Amino acid sequence: MEKILVSKCLAGFNCRYDGGNNLVPEIKQLFDSGLSVSVCPEQLGGLPTPRIPSERIGGRVVNREGADVTAEFTAGAEAALQIALELGCRTAILKSRSPSCGKGCIYNGKFTGELVPGNGVTADLLLQHGIEVLTEEEYLTRLTEG
Repeated sequence: MEKILVSKCLAGFNCRYDGGNNLVPEIKQLFDSGLSVSVCPEQLGGLPTPRIPSERIGGRVVNREGADVTAEFTAGAEAALQIALELGCRTAILKSRSPSCGKGCIYNGKFTGELVPGNGVTADLLLQHGIEVLTEEEYLTRLTEG
């Protein structure tokens, strides 16, 4: 059976920038049942947990202190893509609004909490390679619609 790539934080792993997680029980169940593989692109790119929050501004990712972390986000996205391709994943469920994993809208890059249209670095790369990307909200909506 085809595995689904999921954001590690959604499966309950403490890998968010603040050291916490974004547990979604239905996604943890996918992981626990062996139907998914979890990745944290930021960790794959070499960033620590916890870490300084980052936001995407155009083609760059900058942390709240102004440091450019684009290279780490890009490396993490490429590693996540490799895992997806090696396992034959055709679908990914990624954390909404994240500078790595967000799809459709992400934070505006000014650390004000405002959202703008766009995708995170990993979501963009997966989409470019034909992998369907869903946010956790979209996945939960699909579950309830049957």
